[in-house]
Amino acid sequence: MIKVKNLYHSYNKDGKYQVNNASFEVEKGEVFGFLGPSGAGKSTTQGVLTGLLQLQKGEVSVAGYDMKKVSNKMFNKIGMSFEQSNVYSKLTARENLKFYSKLFDVPTRKPRELLELVGLDGKENIKAGQFSKGMKHRLTFARSMINNPELWFLDEPTTGLDPAIASNIKDIIRKENRKGVTIFLTTHNMFIADELCDRVAFIIDGEIKLIDSPRNLKLQYGDKLVEVEYIKNNVVIKEKFSTVLNEEKLRLQSVIENYEIETMHTKEATLEEIFIKVTGRELV
Repeated sequence: MIKVKNLYHSYNKDGKYQVNNASFEVEKGEVFGFLGPSGAGKSTTQGVLTGLLQLQKGEVSVAGYDMKKVSNKMFNKIGMSFEQSNVYSKLTARENLKFYSKLFDVPTRKPRELLELVGLDGKENIKAGQFSKGMKHRLTFARSMINNPELWFLDEPTTGLDPAIASNIKDIIRKENRKGVTIFLTTHNMFIADELCDRVAFIIDGEIKLIDSPRNLKLQYGDKLVEVEYIKNNVVIKEKFSTVLNEEKLRLQSVIENYEIETMHTKEATLEEIFIKVTGRELV
């Protein structure tokens, strides 16, 4: 669905690139995470892919369309939900969606259905300008689904949402993906990426450092550990043991045989820990 080869982009055209020789592909039906801190080049790349920024250098095709010459037909196939909500404040929630639906040449979903889906039912006749930041974000998210996109661009889809609503948004993303929708997820939130993505790309200073599945990254870069809480001399002791090193395995066996075990959990590295290990940078 997306093919990018040797992509460069500079805002000032001064030889300093916000995206520097990026190459990657996103397969049909995949949830692809584009991960990095603020200023890494995530939004710039997404801007090129969605036609908001002109392709300067490189080869890019999106949903079968060459981005050297953006076709209006491409927008019938893609949906975009931005981190910064850009709804019409003087229109109601329903009017926002109804107006947006008229921009497409394909069948669209009913506004009421989408508003119910994101928990804004009963709010359809309230002007968007009266919405909270989180409600505007949900309206923007709902709007991105109105044309039943084959390729769905999501920029920080759960930002500013409380845990229950964020969980609902993640469920919607999973359901749409099961229908075959390809998803390009831009985020600095490694937890949502770990939950949703088939593969992730780490980007720093405009350069892609690696691309792989969260599972493979954990196997390759994560330490294989077991965290154990046990009682010794009436005191709860918490220790971590390697399941690879023989000395550590023997120590673990000794603890199991000689002490009362309270809890035992396998522990794997988080995507954020792996990101820091690979790039030497934190997600700030």
